[in-house]
Amino acid sequence: MRYRNVGKSGLKISEIALGSWVTDLKGTAAEDVARKTVELAYDNGVNFFDCADAYSAGAAERFFGEVLNEFPRRELVISSKVFFPTGDGVNDRGLSRKHIFESCEQSLKNIRTDYLDLYYCHRFDESTDLEETLRAMSDLVAQGKVLYYGVSEEWGGARLQEAQRIIERLGLYPITVVQPQYNLADRYIEHEIMGVCDRLGIGITTFSPLAQGLLTGKYRKGEPLPAGSRATWQADHQINDLLTDANLDMVERLRKVADELGTNLPVLSLAWILQHREISCVIAGASKPSQLENNLKASGFEIPADAMAEIDRITGFHRFERHVG
Repeated sequence: MRYRNVGKSGLKISEIALGSWVTDLKGTAAEDVARKTVELAYDNGVNFFDCADAYSAGAAERFFGEVLNEFPRRELVISSKVFFPTGDGVNDRGLSRKHIFESCEQSLKNIRTDYLDLYYCHRFDESTDLEETLRAMSDLVAQGKVLYYGVSEEWGGARLQEAQRIIERLGLYPITVVQPQYNLADRYIEHEIMGVCDRLGIGITTFSPLAQGLLTGKYRKGEPLPAGSRATWQADHQINDLLTDANLDMVERLRKVADELGTNLPVLSLAWILQHREISCVIAGASKPSQLENNLKASGFEIPADAMAEIDRITGFHRFERHVG
């Protein structure tokens, strides 16, 4: 396993991280499988474990807290996130100082730790002044309950730069990391966010590297949905919306690139993300050890320049740049 710094910070994390979105597994056969997956990750050098208080109403945090408690805390990098509702109260959501502080305390209890290595604003809160949010996150760092903080989705380049101006004016602890979605089917962060993060020294820990399962290659044009796949049960139908003829044709062309390189599509998809120097890690979910075992092969897998160029042609990506005059 290779490791990278999170932006300009001294914190080093594994190129492949394990995310947990589990439902309450207590007493089920799936609990043992999930536990073995976490243990396999640790045994293979994964040190970054990502979670959020919104995942399964805290059950994911509690699961991580139980399993990760078996390992030395100093060897782990643990994260969580704040924003989504944690109760029915009017203040049980968002990025107010009150909700941030109360959510952090609960996450610490759930995960059974005295501090979080990384703590993210899960979304952007239009109803709370940005200065209040940044002060609260910075204060958690000052208190030692959080070592580094960052943001996730809905924080574009303009918001990151606005936040930086406030941080500099008030002398706050800086944003260290962002966690956006990024994969071969959704390259939006290349338009602006990557450049802003590079200039500000902010690390990027990406999620959804396989685009909800599209890039696993198990969905084929003209064939029925695989039994038990996400497309057969996901409530919000995110993966179903991605199963267009154009995307499925793209997947088939990418599969050929993977075959030519002697690997498979999931490894190619994760390794492609890691080819970008701005990326600190790829957060991958795995429902069983065999999936994780395959994902781990992406760390250190080098994609030749000609194959990277072919991937650009297949995805048809062009970075947006506005030219005047």
